[in-house]
Amino acid sequence: MKKFLTAILFAPVLAFAAGATLHLDSAPDKATDMAALQNGAKIFVNYCLNCHSASYMRYNRLKDIGLSDAQIKDNLLFTADKVGEPMKLAMQRAEAKAWFGAAPPDLSVIARARASEHGSGADWLYTYLRTFYRDENRPTGWNNVVFENVGMPHVLWELQGEQVMGADHKLQLVKPGKMKPQEFDAAIGDLVAYLKYMGEPVAEFRKKLGVIVLIFLAVLFVFAYALKREYWKDIHKLLFLYVNAYYGASRNERATRPQSGA
Repeated sequence: MKKFLTAILFAPVLAFAAGATLHLDSAPDKATDMAALQNGAKIFVNYCLNCHSASYMRYNRLKDIGLSDAQIKDNLLFTADKVGEPMKLAMQRAEAKAWFGAAPPDLSVIARARASEHGSGADWLYTYLRTFYRDENRPTGWNNVVFENVGMPHVLWELQGEQVMGADHKLQLVKPGKMKPQEFDAAIGDLVAYLKYMGEPVAEFRKKLGVIVLIFLAVLFVFAYALKREYWKDIHKLLFLYVNAYYGASRNERATRPQSGA
């Protein structure tokens, strides 16, 4: 029985240790870079929104990253008529499933959903979008290091070029794309920053508000502690007088009590 309980206790630890180790590259932090977020939004609308929706994100939230209504309408509003509408697409899920084997997921909170013990959701996306390689055994002609046998084709191949998996299990760029590797990595960093923003548009405000709340609580603690000392000062005096009076009366009572056998 003891061995059985021990096995149950350590089963999650053993399962975690036996899991495959996934190496993720760290995504650059561009949460406050408005130019990067705007470029990421442009890449998302032009390359991702053709198959993936972002139904929990409205176009008018792009004003939070510095875009005006006119800029949104002229450059990014391709799947809706008004800036107040969500980022949906016209493709039906049944058609998408028939074409890709599975309906492409909604990307509204993908940067949060992909977080794991291996790294943040942003790290996963940053690595995933940069590690497609040619695989003639796959229906789309593409495979991925992070997501093996993925049904998604490499929609950014014209920008990155074509990679192959070498004999040393490392990716090799055999056909350059429109961008240099450093430029492509920067563009993916912008796209991931936008996906991360889309998962929680108020994240930066939340962090700033959290700092303000902590400062307020620290100041409040000083005043509360000063008030506590002032309040308990009088109570301590009363307690001291009460204790002295109680023990003084007890001593007097013992002193005046007649001694037995006197």
